[in-house]
Amino acid sequence: MELIDTHTHLDFPDFDLDRAALLAASRALGVRRMVVLGVHEGNWQRVWDLVLSDADLHAAFGLHPVYLDQHQPEDLTALGDWLSRLAGHRQLCAVGEIGLDYFIETLDRERQQALFDAQLQLAADFNLPALIHVRRSHAAVIATLKRFKLQRAGIIHAFAGSQEEAREYIKLGFKLGLGGAPTWPQALRMHRVLAQLPLASVVLETDSPDMAPAMFPGQRNSPAHLPAICEALAGMMAISPEQLAAASTANACEIFNW
Repeated sequence: MELIDTHTHLDFPDFDLDRAALLAASRALGVRRMVVLGVHEGNWQRVWDLVLSDADLHAAFGLHPVYLDQHQPEDLTALGDWLSRLAGHRQLCAVGEIGLDYFIETLDRERQQALFDAQLQLAADFNLPALIHVRRSHAAVIATLKRFKLQRAGIIHAFAGSQEEAREYIKLGFKLGLGGAPTWPQALRMHRVLAQLPLASVVLETDSPDMAPAMFPGQRNSPAHLPAICEALAGMMAISPEQLAAASTANACEIFNW
């Protein structure tokens, strides 16, 4: 099975001691390409240096809503400069991780929305897909995406919404990122939703080092877990792991023009 991990944070210090070995192990398990997402201005250079060191890695740059309090107004200008400088580079694949987080109640929603809008505009300007973080904010994210109508859409990271929300995102051209969270026994609604998702609309991801699947409780998540995630999710979708892997890989290649 050939797999693509559409959402990782492999630049994080969690991987500093064994990054090269982990990448080799992931490849040996069939994980061919991995997307590394920037989350604040301070980690973009680290992401890019890592990506340039390995032809199978691809970078996305964004200002994540969870880091709202450390983002500066000039970071948006810096993001535009990065995207401009790297435009057309084969290892730049998206704007992300961006979005809205209503789970953390102390994050100012108006500031989040302004930042989200500005970054979606950059995705539109540079004709790049958007990799979107959504926590307890589906209605606001869907309304925003309806305003922007991105040509290349993107991925709803760690999708955990309802069947109706899935339909709305799919209508807008987005793929739904599936990772470790639905493998947990308590994710009952997601088990029901998964069984109804069209294969043409799903991509696989890990969110490494976070969101470890139920098979690896309490462990650091990594792209090496993607085959096990694929197998578990395929079981819930009543298809073979090979079918899910093939669909996810084709869908990711479609989004990123690979």
